[in-house]
Amino acid sequence: MEKSGSAIWLTRRLTRRRFPRKRKPRSKQRQRQQAGGRAAVGSGAAAALGAAEGDGGGGAGRSPPAGPGGGQHGPSPRRAPAVSDSLDARVLWPLATCLCTALLCLCQAPRGRAAAGEEEEEEEGAAEAGSVPLLKGSALLLLVAVLLGSLLARCCGSAGGAQRHGTGSGWGAAAARRGALEGFHARQLRLSPHVLGHSKAHVGRVVAELVRAAKAQGLQPGPLALSLRGDFVRIGSAYEQHKVRSPDCFDVLVPLRLPSRLEPEPRRDLGLGLGPGAAFVCGLRAPAGAGWPRRYRPFTEGFCVEPQGRCLLSSALVLRWFQGHLQRCLGAVRYRLQERCRISLSACPGRPPTLHILPCSDYVCCHISMAVRLIPAIPLGDALYLTALPPEGPQAAPAQEALWGLNASRQEQRLLSWLKEQAPASSCHLKCLQILKGLRDLRRQGLEEPFCSLWGQVLSSYVLKTALFSLLLQGPLEAWDERFLVERLEDLVMYLRDCLRKQVLMHLFLGNTSLPEAVALPRFLKEAAPVNLLAPFDGPTLDMAAFQLLYTWSQAPHLIRVYSRPRYLRPTPAPCRHVVEARQELHGE
Repeated sequence: MEKSGSAIWLTRRLTRRRFPRKRKPRSKQRQRQQAGGRAAVGSGAAAALGAAEGDGGGGAGRSPPAGPGGGQHGPSPRRAPAVSDSLDARVLWPLATCLCTALLCLCQAPRGRAAAGEEEEEEEGAAEAGSVPLLKGSALLLLVAVLLGSLLARCCGSAGGAQRHGTGSGWGAAAARRGALEGFHARQLRLSPHVLGHSKAHVGRVVAELVRAAKAQGLQPGPLALSLRGDFVRIGSAYEQHKVRSPDCFDVLVPLRLPSRLEPEPRRDLGLGLGPGAAFVCGLRAPAGAGWPRRYRPFTEGFCVEPQGRCLLSSALVLRWFQGHLQRCLGAVRYRLQERCRISLSACPGRPPTLHILPCSDYVCCHISMAVRLIPAIPLGDALYLTALPPEGPQAAPAQEALWGLNASRQEQRLLSWLKEQAPASSCHLKCLQILKGLRDLRRQGLEEPFCSLWGQVLSSYVLKTALFSLLLQGPLEAWDERFLVERLEDLVMYLRDCLRKQVLMHLFLGNTSLPEAVALPRFLKEAAPVNLLAPFDGPTLDMAAFQLLYTWSQAPHLIRVYSRPRYLRPTPAPCRHVVEARQELHGE
């Protein structure tokens, strides 16, 4: 054999093995067939394609299936379009590699023929010396061809993927989004029914003991005529089945017994800057002069203030008495419950007291430290209560001390029960609320002050719940099945976006006459004036909140992936929000 004959033979052998000659015409015909189908030419081009296929041995009389527009599709019926498009990119770079190798062999062939007449010893040495540059050159050209082919394949793949974006790519993105939201809910938001049930039962026992002791001590004769009614009302997300992360915070209303002659006075347009929590405020007026019995005069002097010459019940004075009364009753309750748990009471000026419960190791299987906010409430009848407004600053104004906020938690629980009966068994409306609350908390970690604080106030849990109720009452409840979780969650986000842009989100119960008849509202709520929950915020703040809400929804998988790392996760057990607020108040003083 010649001096470079072995290299030439090996190159030809590899070329034939990867690209046989008999397959080249068939691949060209398929490429022409695909080009003709994509261009959607007329019947003449379709006939030309059929003739070319018949000449190439593809079977005369067989043609590709006709498309809906009268033309013919390019790909053969035996191969899918996506496979043909990706096949072009896969065949392109091996073909370029083969051509480069063939050019290299042609360049080495004259050198092999010139050295054919030398001796056998020199022939062997020259072959060994010439094979090294040949292998180096082949490897270099192969590497360059692979890089160029990969680049061309990526370009072709991206161009083909853009055409197929509405089919497989869109479905894959929707599936990935749903998977991220489902995983986020299962790992970080969903509460164990077992743990939540034990926590609520333990809280109920401890609070019942404390309220019973406080009522017994309050029945002793005294000049104040203020005592506990003897029961308590469970409110908040923990009792409405949409609490997230950890069952460590609970809210309980403790109704008080007051003189029956107090009359509520709804107040509007006060200009006091009461904030978003004061959706509806009113005062409790005591009769003046002879209409008020003399034996209630100590009550007036101890619990009433007189702003603008009117005698109104002070929420700050009632809250102060309530804290001291519970503190005096705590000793007896602590002795009864010493085998079950350890309890303590913390109080801050202007805020309801917080009962801390630490279960003993041999009592509760879920050893979680719990905090229960005990809120004194003035009953109005029909399951409506008045509660003290949260302070907006270190010192509340005298006019604000005489105001009370409306609490309609019992009506919300009735509406939730009615929706649960009407909605499918696998309804996802509460799950949507939990996920949206979780995404709001994740986005807050990436915001800076002062908008970080406003973000939580604008999209408070009550605002999110009101938006969910409004959206549920608009459409058919069958659409809230678990299968449509992402669609309903997107509807909720868009509804909130529209409310923020319009700067209007009305209170669900105040002045609302369109509620279902099954949810009977008290007359006090029906005759009240409608209240806009977004009225305390200005336009730029609401516009920024709408923009951030859309960004949070569009980047939800990314935010979940970034802020779900261990450095961003909340430690367990986490401090209760009531304890954090109490510490901030103490440091502020």
